[in-house]
Amino acid sequence: MREIVMDTETTGLDPGAGHRIVEIGAIELVHHVPTGRHYHQYINPERTMPDDAFRVHGLGSDFLKDFPVFAAVVDDFLAFIADSPLVIHNASFDLNFLNAELKQARRPLLPNARAIDTLPMAQRKFPGAPANLDALCRRFNVDGSARKLHGALLDSELLAEVYLHLKGGRQVDLGLAVQTASRGGPAPVAAVPRPHRRFTVPPAELEAHQAFIAGLKDPVWHR
Repeated sequence: MREIVMDTETTGLDPGAGHRIVEIGAIELVHHVPTGRHYHQYINPERTMPDDAFRVHGLGSDFLKDFPVFAAVVDDFLAFIADSPLVIHNASFDLNFLNAELKQARRPLLPNARAIDTLPMAQRKFPGAPANLDALCRRFNVDGSARKLHGALLDSELLAEVYLHLKGGRQVDLGLAVQTASRGGPAPVAAVPRPHRRFTVPPAELEAHQAFIAGLKDPVWHR
């Protein structure tokens, strides 16, 4: 099963007010395991960066002005995510921005049903507790020390680890073994329980062992 964990950074909170996406980060999971494949793109928003947004992610207008606009990278982005489910923290925020950009680029919109939203997952698992990404990293001992500012690719990597914990923990190898076996492939030894066996020593070997013991001084077998 392929999933895409992703995040965006923007110029503000509302695409309806003219705010745009400035960064997209996405990583590929197969059976909940990162494959190493990822998509990362800075985007020229074709507008100035408000101070409030700059303080969140540190991406200024001077830095972004030489990157491509969304319409120039949209097809590469859509090719990477393909038809896979999208794992997003607070999915409605990112989908609103992505769909605003896709509409402007005259591309099909992303349905809400494609999103696996880790925010309500965390809220259900830990009712009343903080459920932002920093809090979840602390709860699950995920190393978020590199997260001085928000960044779409780094946040996607952290979210992938948090998502795995929310799904039930990091021990995914047994699940992979079952899926591999169901396709007819070999399953790892650790995933296949083995029955206890009794071994019978042949009489000739037992006699030889007893003769060997008889020739020893104070053998441990007699203690």
